[in-house]
Parts: sequence; structure tokens; C-alpha cells
Amino acid sequence: MRIMIVSDAWHPQTNGVVNTLTHTAEWLRRFGHEVRVIGPQHFRSLPCPTYPEIRLALWPSRGIGRMIGEFAPDALHIATEGPLGLAARRHALQGGLRFTTSYHTRFPQYLRARAPIPLGASYRALRWFHSRARRCMVSTASLRGELESYGFANLALWQRGVDTEMFRPRDKGALDLPRPIAGYVGRVAVEKNVAAFLSMPWEGSKVVIGDGPARASLQSSHPNAHFLGFLYGEALASRLAALDVMVFPSRTDTFGLVNLEAMACAVPVAAFPVSGPADVVEDGVTGALDENLAQAALRALAVDPAACRRRALSAGWDVCTRQFEGHLTPCFGAAESAADREALISRS
Repeated sequence: MRIMIVSDAWHPQTNGVVNTLTHTAEWLRRFGHEVRVIGPQHFRSLPCPTYPEIRLALWPSRGIGRMIGEFAPDALHIATEGPLGLAARRHALQGGLRFTTSYHTRFPQYLRARAPIPLGASYRALRWFHSRARRCMVSTASLRGELESYGFANLALWQRGVDTEMFRPRDKGALDLPRPIAGYVGRVAVEKNVAAFLSMPWEGSKVVIGDGPARASLQSSHPNAHFLGFLYGEALASRLAALDVMVFPSRTDTFGLVNLEAMACAVPVAAFPVSGPADVVEDGVTGALDENLAQAALRALAVDPAACRRRALSAGWDVCTRQFEGHLTPCFGAAESAADREALISRS
């Protein structure tokens, strides 16, 4: 099957959406599918305000149409709600193409953290975007319930996975710091609530792995914390495995892939008891959930690391990609002829 994925988030960006789509495309190819990912790198672009590492495609409509026509996909998945997602959605509706979408990010909460934009208005825009998809894929059951409360329909569950070969238990020597070591891994930005982690009382060391617009101010206000910047591959996995507890302070993430990555390294997770981490972390078994983040981190130190590893082993990317594959919708119905595909190509 020829599968096209359109995403405003793609390499060289570093975030959970890119990570998810990269592994999904890789496993789809292993399953024998032909996959093409369309991202901002195919277009002229400009940096997103407050997120300069994210590039926004400029005037992508004509290019998107041409690419869809040339590839003639059997299935079209629109992963994000940005300029590329909007252009692909418009072209699909005009050409009579069926498509699927996915909901990765709580943009209403992200926007409200920066400007007084009502949540209702943002959710109406997102509901409009996803309403014409045959399926809108979401990462957890609680997120599905949340979106249903805002009037979303056609929702389907697509869980997230982890590379359990890269992220595995290792020697703790990669971090030579006073223990216990509590760490945050991810983007350093206001919506990630990293300040809650850095401000919590802790007898030991605090490590921040990642970068972002809030790093300079947080590093200045918390000089005793260790900021390591973005790490990748073995460098990331070895340091994540060297933590004693991974603290996930976000209240807005829809999932948090790093939670599974920490568990795969046999590192327990401490988080607030909110949608997203509450779907991943089992309190008292693979970590701790508490409104007092410091108490959660202390309780997490007592859990069995082997239970964390077992949880991660049940969420391989092969399983998650089969779930994604099962939700894909043919661009044309079985009753529609090859002439419909030729018409699509000619229109594009």
C-alpha cells in the first residue's frame, strides 16, 4: 500500500510528534508499505513565533496537490493542523479523497499559556479541522473522552510506543552526581511546566535534558540544576538510564513518550495525576502520581525498576504501528474505479 503522511512537524525538529511519526513510517516500511512523508523541508518556510526551530511552510497548497497527485496514495494521513495539514485537507476535500488525521498536541492549552485565547474557540477550530476525517487518532482513552466532551467524533485509539533496544537498563555511571538524581527530559518551554520540577525540594541532584526558549531564564534562576541540552541516541539513552527518577511536570501533554522511554530504562516516573501521564504511569507500580511533585518523586524511588521495564516491553513500536495501519482509510472506496485515481492525478 502507498501511504502518504503530511506533517508540519518533521526533522530536524526534536519532539514527540516527530519521534512518533519517524518510528511509525519506519515500521510501516518494514511491513512492506511504500511510505512518503511530506514536511516543511519540501517548501519555503519561516520560523514559528516563539518556536523558531519549528518551520512553517509558505503557500504549500499547489505543491501539496502536485505531490499527492504524483504519489497517488492508497491512504492519506494528515498528522498536524498547521499550514501543511490545512493545505492537504483542502486538497483532499476538493478531490474527493478520504483521509485520516491524528491529534498530538493540546494546542488550546499551549495558546492560552501565551495569550488570552479562550479554550472553547481553539477547540472549535480543531473540531472543524478533524471533523471531515474518516478517523481522528488519539493516544489515550482519557484524551478521547476529553475530546468527546468538546464535541469531537470519529475518534480512534492509537497508542504510542518505545524503542526497547535503544532504551534499556544500563549502568548508572553516565551521570557522576550526588544521588538520588531526578531528571526532566524534553522541551524547555513554558507549557512543559519545567519550573515546577526545578522548584520542588530535593535532596540530591536535578538534571534537565533538553533545550528550548525557557532554558536561559530557568538556568539563571536555578543555578544548582544541571542543564545538559539536547541529547540524542546512545547519549540520551545512557543518561536517561542513569537517573533515579524521571520527573514529568507537564499538565498539557497528551501522552509524553519520554515516560515510556524512562520505564524502558527501568527508571520510574513521577508526575501530576492528569490526563496523559495518568494513562501511562501506574501509581505505585511504575512510578507515582501526586499533586505534590516532590512527594511523587520520593514515592517513585521505592517502586520496582523491573516493573517499569515490563510495562515498556508491552508497548513496542511494531504493535503501535499495526494499530495505526488498521485505522487507515482507502483514499477511494472499493466501488470507485481506477479512472477516479487518474482524475485525481490530472487535477493535481
